[in-house]
Amino acid sequence: MKSLKFIIPLVVFVVLAIFLGRGLDLNPREVPSPLIGKPAPAFTLPLLGEAGVTKRPADFAGKAWVLNVWASWCVPCRAEHPVLVDLGRRGLAPIVGLNYKDKTTDAQTFLARLGNPYAATLVDADGRVGIDWGVYGVPETFVIDKAGTIRFKHIGPLTPDVVKDKLEPLLRQLNG
Repeated sequence: MKSLKFIIPLVVFVVLAIFLGRGLDLNPREVPSPLIGKPAPAFTLPLLGEAGVTKRPADFAGKAWVLNVWASWCVPCRAEHPVLVDLGRRGLAPIVGLNYKDKTTDAQTFLARLGNPYAATLVDADGRVGIDWGVYGVPETFVIDKAGTIRFKHIGPLTPDVVKDKLEPLLRQLNG
């Protein structure tokens, strides 16, 4: 009975250490999304600066495309913007911007100053579409295939390494 007093706490400690050790190996940027492998959520949103013009996910079907959720007030969005400009310049896939909970004039100024990598910039002024897409915050980036299925989600700013190691190979595979 005395040995159980020492063995039980030791077993509990070992189990907790294994769970904590596993947790330290996880990447907080790779939050599993329940939308991966499912059709992109539907929306009809206005284009930034183009009164009366709207877009839907079906408008981008036929080719893999990238949805980047951003805002002018977002500091990490400013940091990732040169990466998006470079990705857009290479033309691997259309990049669609989802301007999230932002003021139209601020978003237009942001793009005018830093460059516009987007084939289209959609306005999600109240954030409802972002909620449908499972957006935790900005920036977030999704890859959608030709059939309109979400294949990838990245939380946080894109870096050259993420683009080179994950986005480019996936886009080449989806468009190949």
